[in-house]
Amino acid sequence: MRAVCWNGKNHLSVENVQDPKILNSKDALLKVSSSSVCGSDLHLIGGYIPTMRKGDILGHEFIGEVIEVGPEVKKYKVGDRLVVPSFVVCGSCFYCEKGDFSLCENTNPNDALPEKILGDTVAGVYGYTHAFGGYAGSHADYVRVPFVDTSAFLVPEGLPDEKVLFVSDALATGYMGADLCNIKSGDVVAVWGCGAVGQSAIRSAYLLGAEKVIAIDRFPWRLALAKEKLGAEVLNYEEVNILEALKEMTAGRGPDACIDCVGQEAHGMGYSFPYDRIKQATMLETDRPLVIREAILACRKGGVVSIMGVYGGLVDKIPLGAAMNKALTLKMGQQFGQKYAPKLLEHIKKGEIDTSYFVSHKMSLEDGPHGYEIFQKKRENVMRVVFYPDLGKKVA
Repeated sequence: MRAVCWNGKNHLSVENVQDPKILNSKDALLKVSSSSVCGSDLHLIGGYIPTMRKGDILGHEFIGEVIEVGPEVKKYKVGDRLVVPSFVVCGSCFYCEKGDFSLCENTNPNDALPEKILGDTVAGVYGYTHAFGGYAGSHADYVRVPFVDTSAFLVPEGLPDEKVLFVSDALATGYMGADLCNIKSGDVVAVWGCGAVGQSAIRSAYLLGAEKVIAIDRFPWRLALAKEKLGAEVLNYEEVNILEALKEMTAGRGPDACIDCVGQEAHGMGYSFPYDRIKQATMLETDRPLVIREAILACRKGGVVSIMGVYGGLVDKIPLGAAMNKALTLKMGQQFGQKYAPKLLEHIKKGEIDTSYFVSHKMSLEDGPHGYEIFQKKRENVMRVVFYPDLGKKVA
């Protein structure tokens, strides 16, 4: 089969690789119908997250059709169309039973690697380094889905991929970011980052009762989408001082909740951006926590800071004194996709969420390296590039 493979820092290629096989009795094999790029993939491509190996298949946000199931699969059958959250989960461990699915104890065969860095293990992830299990990703013709009965969800009849695809990751991440904020009717929420995750957080905050959502970014087309599609008030941080603007927009208090949808490669203004770039380049710091710093300073006293942007290691200059003295609550985590998927699918069926506008570019697998280049460099007003393995595929 064909697959988009990582072959070194900023080096991707489309290769012919072996088809996946059923390895365990609870596995299913899926023929991928669509698979999206994700901002967290850029951390891999840019070399910010270790334990990638040459030839690793990228991709963790996808929909596919079941073509084969293991003997213990009970919920799904050949021909079923499934959306698959990015974390592989067993469904029966301590954390899965609590609904904290990305913390699953049983799906990362390489748990010793993250334990050295994080102090504990986390669940396996499709196409996301060997520290997260070494699972083959979804930018391919076919993909193996372990524990399919508990890891995947049936796509409702009649819904196109574009409306459902982002339940796999971006939509669930954004919804969780808003859910962690304990939003009450009338709250003001600020969201840093207006990519797919940020747009999802904005919509979710409104669904959960926010009166006003303020979206922060620097790309005009992303801010325009947040305003026109979702009704957010928008701020371009290259044009205004964010801390001052948020004070003015909230009667001097600051937002009730702040959501970081950017993560470890944040861009910013002032001295802190070159400071973090230099420290990251010299491995004195692994991430650029510009958004975390700003969110802590911006949030009103007694408010919540929700961190959904991916961070991989160690950062510094976090204003912990501000967080403590302002009595802030900090909440964070990788998305609990299997917890939120049923609720999100219901919202989509009712027309309350529509993510189809996220898909700005449709490409074949052969265009994988080009698609990631556009996405990485924010060209052509890109929101998300989605690969369709059958697009342009030659029929023998």
